[in-house]
Amino acid sequence: MAASLREPILDWYAEHNRDLPWRRPDATPWGILVSEIMLQQTPVVRVLPIWADWMDRWPTPESLAQEPPGEAVRHWGRLGYPRRALNLHACAKAITVEHGGRVPSAYDELRALPGIGDYTAAAVASFAYGGSHAVLDTNVRRVLARAVQGEEYPPKAPTAAERRLAESLVPPVGAPRWAVAVMELGALVCTARAPRCDDCPVASRCAWRLAGRPAHAGPARVGQTYAGTDRQCRGRLLAVLREAYGPVPKEALDVVWDDHAQRERALDGLLDDGLAEVLDDGTYRLPT
Repeated sequence: MAASLREPILDWYAEHNRDLPWRRPDATPWGILVSEIMLQQTPVVRVLPIWADWMDRWPTPESLAQEPPGEAVRHWGRLGYPRRALNLHACAKAITVEHGGRVPSAYDELRALPGIGDYTAAAVASFAYGGSHAVLDTNVRRVLARAVQGEEYPPKAPTAAERRLAESLVPPVGAPRWAVAVMELGALVCTARAPRCDDCPVASRCAWRLAGRPAHAGPARVGQTYAGTDRQCRGRLLAVLREAYGPVPKEALDVVWDDHAQRERALDGLLDDGLAEVLDDGTYRLPT
């Protein structure tokens, strides 16, 4: 099974891979780490300009560690889930202090960094240092669920069985290229909502397609709502703080959201998450 999947997917990747700056030979381990955290739940097209700005501004972990965490939040822009910016800042400080400014290459050391999970540790160890790891992101899990398991979608959280399957497919040579090839196939062809089976290099042996593309047996998957949510309210409030290079009065936050109770709840959430600070005079700012 491994050989029957590897060769066509790698051949497809050789012809169809996107030219992404964090996949180029000159990409640094730090640039790869930043990209992997930015890409969590965020499309490539939105990440590209923010990643380029970060690399110009903070080309090394030390350069980011020297800044206050609020600057990471400010330059996170509208990528969403801004706690990731705080995690990256904390990573930069840990790498600077504990690893001499060098992104560690070992999976266990990467996993120990603030906010770094199994996937990100495996991805950085693989793509930055050529390590041999099973890299299980959402796209990879979906490709394997369909091609091997015959299921439209993988479980919500990775299982031990999924990990064993992924590990069994890792080639003895060229593991990072295999990992990124499967990720790219899931991103471009074996997509969540509209898979392009006619363009898939393993369509003829895909268990899900051969079974007639049965629908997911669990609860229907629905897209995330955003309009009117606490997430949108938090984003509006945070945008005010990002655009102001200094503390802002409470009134400047009040005007961006009409629902008082929701606005106060969202603001409290930003304070609890360390994304904002309130000063003694009642003004608010990004964390310092």
